[in-house]
Amino acid sequence: MHDVSHAAPWSTGSWPAADKPTLYRDLAQELEALLAGESDATANAANAAAALYHALPALNWAGFYFLRGDELVLGPFQGKPACVRIPIGRGVCGTAARDRRSILVPDVDAFPGHIACDSASRSELVVPLLDGDRLLGVLDMDSPDLGRFDADDQSGCESLVAIVVRHLR
Repeated sequence: MHDVSHAAPWSTGSWPAADKPTLYRDLAQELEALLAGESDATANAANAAAALYHALPALNWAGFYFLRGDELVLGPFQGKPACVRIPIGRGVCGTAARDRRSILVPDVDAFPGHIACDSASRSELVVPLLDGDRLLGVLDMDSPDLGRFDADDQSGCESLVAIVVRHLR
């Protein structure tokens, strides 16, 4: 559980001034502590979505889609109501799931077949949830800012997803 002797990144409303790798490292430690000891996958996905949404700046949506058959189905999230089902291979989420790789999209209007669940979203980062070779789903994060995500965000979120996957088993 989170160490209450110091503020978690999601409780302060803003990150301290530091480089992104350090910020993601700190968030990873906090996320690990938050999810530790809880065995319910839904509770852990819900807390992870909330932690990311409130800790990372300039997001308008953060959450999970889980693989069910040949489609992704909406899981716990923070933000406006979202598309419930996404076929594998469609949009950014479906493409990341199909290819089993992270996809960073600086401008969603430039991504062929982008699915606009929230018209305010301008950029997106999707990271697959992989347990070994098994695809569990994806982490999807949207921003109203063009070019919001960069390679540091991608790397940081891939590390956070590894933590989440350990707590979804």
